[in-house]
Amino acid sequence: MISKDMIKNEKCPNLFLDLDALDKNCQEIANKSRGKTIRIATKSIRSVKVLRRILQSHPIYKGVMSFTSTEALFLIEKGFDDILIGYPSWDEKALSRISLIKEEQAKVICMVDSIEQVEYLNHIAHNSDGTLNICIDIDMSTNIAGFHFGVRRSPLTRSEQVLALVNKVMGYPHLQFKGVMGYEAQIAGVGDNAPSSHIKNKMITLMKKKSIVEVKARRSDILAVLKAQGLIPDLVNGGGTGSLKTTAMEDGITEITVGSGFYSPLLFDSYRDLQYEPALYFALPIVRKPGPHLYTCLGGGYVASGTPGIDKLPLPVIPAGAKLLPMEGAGEVQTPIFYDKDFLHLGDPVIFRPAKAGEICERFPEILCFSNGELVDRFETYRGDGVCFL
Repeated sequence: MISKDMIKNEKCPNLFLDLDALDKNCQEIANKSRGKTIRIATKSIRSVKVLRRILQSHPIYKGVMSFTSTEALFLIEKGFDDILIGYPSWDEKALSRISLIKEEQAKVICMVDSIEQVEYLNHIAHNSDGTLNICIDIDMSTNIAGFHFGVRRSPLTRSEQVLALVNKVMGYPHLQFKGVMGYEAQIAGVGDNAPSSHIKNKMITLMKKKSIVEVKARRSDILAVLKAQGLIPDLVNGGGTGSLKTTAMEDGITEITVGSGFYSPLLFDSYRDLQYEPALYFALPIVRKPGPHLYTCLGGGYVASGTPGIDKLPLPVIPAGAKLLPMEGAGEVQTPIFYDKDFLHLGDPVIFRPAKAGEICERFPEILCFSNGELVDRFETYRGDGVCFL
């Protein structure tokens, strides 16, 4: 249980992690996987030590999904040996180094969704006389009545497109076809239980039900076409925290990528079927008192990416009842709050939850780790390790 007493001797601002909640989330996610391997999305964690703790928590956790090729190289240096780069890379220097990595050292797989990307990777691997492993990214979005639901990623929606790209990969001796992935963002990344949004929640729920059927059919069709040509992918990756339950039910899936569920940030409070515990928090000190019931904290402008909205703002949770000011929100160097239930003092910490998971780690060099109400460790973030990838 998080409290102000836990951080009273620590300077603020700071970032801290409830290890007990993290460990419970690790177990809960493992329990929902239906035996499918879980690959950890590093962009939602951004701490080597947290990644290691998750991987060691259960044998179902195997491998990570990095977000850049340079991050993949960094993780290899840190001892990680199973890395799927989740996004196409155009970094020739990093990719050249990756092409020379032997599988006995580490397995690194690059992501593509176009012929241009395949030709570029072949050019790099040919020049380095190395090999690059390839995964094909498939679009899993849904179109309902002319409206697009999902994210704009891959242009590949049909089995013949995927087969043509796989054959292109197979035609190059320096490239190896390893797998396919598809991220159903409209299921995994959209809340369906937001407060005071009954009609919207109902529409999202209906969209998800339709999309679940479409995603399963599309993925099954693509896998069937590949199998008919004797092209059996080593991995079939899908899902996300919000779609773990339904993605795990697909027979063709070999692994599911999960990230945000481990920290369980604010955005996941609005999901109907998720029961994870908030684990990641940050604290800001009160440095001004501009008026009655008004307190101004130092820092706090840690607004999440995505479509702008109040759901992307952090939320003060301790003291309970504290609120952001609607005309100021969370500011770059100061964040005012309204609180009328008691009197706060200059120097007191105010504890917030971030809206999204890993992004907040870019703001702090370390995470203070608590268990049973006691500070037990300090984990460096990527920033604390002196690296920044995106």
